[in-house]
Amino acid sequence: MRRSELSRAERRVWRAFARGEEVDFRDSPDEDASSGASWGRERTVRASVLRALLLDGPSQDGEIPALRVSGARIVGTLNLRYATVEHAIRLWGCHFERVPNLYGGRFRQVNLSKSFLPGLEAATIQLSGVLRITDCVIAGPIELGGANFAGALFMNGARLGTPGNTDAKSALHLNHATLTDDLWAPGLQVHGRFTLVGARIAGTLNLDEAVLDHPGHTALDGEMATIANDVRAKHLRADGRINLRGAKIGGQLSLWHAKLSHPGDVALRASGCTIGEIWFGGEGTSIEGLVNLRRTSVRLLNMPPNLWPESVYLDGLSYTSLTPRMAAGARIEVFLRDRAGYVPHSYEQLAAYYRRIGNERNAQNVQIAKHRHYRRTRPWYGRVWGYLQDWTIGYGYRPLRAAGWLAALWAIGATVFALHHPPPLKVDEHPPFNAFSYSLDLLLPIISLGQEDRFAPRGGYQWLSYGLILAGWTLASTTIAGVSRALNRQ
Repeated sequence: MRRSELSRAERRVWRAFARGEEVDFRDSPDEDASSGASWGRERTVRASVLRALLLDGPSQDGEIPALRVSGARIVGTLNLRYATVEHAIRLWGCHFERVPNLYGGRFRQVNLSKSFLPGLEAATIQLSGVLRITDCVIAGPIELGGANFAGALFMNGARLGTPGNTDAKSALHLNHATLTDDLWAPGLQVHGRFTLVGARIAGTLNLDEAVLDHPGHTALDGEMATIANDVRAKHLRADGRINLRGAKIGGQLSLWHAKLSHPGDVALRASGCTIGEIWFGGEGTSIEGLVNLRRTSVRLLNMPPNLWPESVYLDGLSYTSLTPRMAAGARIEVFLRDRAGYVPHSYEQLAAYYRRIGNERNAQNVQIAKHRHYRRTRPWYGRVWGYLQDWTIGYGYRPLRAAGWLAALWAIGATVFALHHPPPLKVDEHPPFNAFSYSLDLLLPIISLGQEDRFAPRGGYQWLSYGLILAGWTLASTTIAGVSRALNRQ
């Protein structure tokens, strides 16, 4: 490109490139690049000039060339498709009239911070350094699918998409991207779909104070993503589904003070995941919609029962520890919200947790609650039998109740028969009548004390004897069945 063809602004950029010097067209450091369409010729640079510099620009002995421009209005398309660029690119606070095309290119470092772009086409790019789009305003989609970053991706405070965007196409597309460092995006605002499907992040995903706005649709799609360290999403505001199905998170998934909203549908889907820790709580925290944690494995789950939504899917959820520590009653209530109905695995997991920490009483309460829930699914005769086991021996976890019932019935029978001796079956062949032994003989199945078969009560006393026999068999059978189940679980 001939220098005679360059404008005054372009000649400034051309001279500065060889020495790696910055050209600053801004009137003030706080200038908003969104209004750059009105900037005049004195700060307008053609994209073709920038392309020529990056691909075959001048050099100067002892200097490191670099493209460092601030506050320029860039007209035309910056086309670096499949290009290999050895120079650092810093286009700070610039206004791009058209979508830059970096598809398939190889770059050292790209910094577009505080700039305005109608979009960014950078799928499958490779960076040996970092990409910075900090505090950018990008109206259209950002395509970074399949990108490979040897460094980090910084998106702090960036505003992507347009409010009210319901387009199925992603506003931020990072599917199958690979980062050997962090994706750092606190304060990010995305209006539309943010996709991380199959992405691999060797560091931390930071979405603290981010706003993900895609009402009625998926706001964040991180299906099958792998994050080696933490997913930090404190004070996150998400209007739309958060989908993390099959994701692997080595550290924490921190949703402290977060607000998730997807009314009438799934607000958080983290099924089939492997996660180090899940932290959900703090002032202002809320979930409006359904939570799906089926088949997910977590080392530590911190989620107070009062924060669980009205509908959940928890079948197959496994965990090692629970916080905050509390009695079983509040946690059991969450299982009644499961859309799948009766899920025995949820109760077994909770009971196993209480046993691990040495709280056998809470473990027993969980098992009793499990049988009560199961009882609701049974036909009427099964429910009757369930109520009987519950009242008498607490499904085998309260065996002393049976002793209490037996003692009470023994006392009643002994008192009644002490006042009204039953006549003997054979007048000349019977032992002396003993009301206490006779009542106990009626209550104890199989065992004989030599009283029951020698006397024959009549009328109402005969019916009382039948009742004691039936009660004895019932208490004995329910005790044996319940205790057997408890021993099997041990």
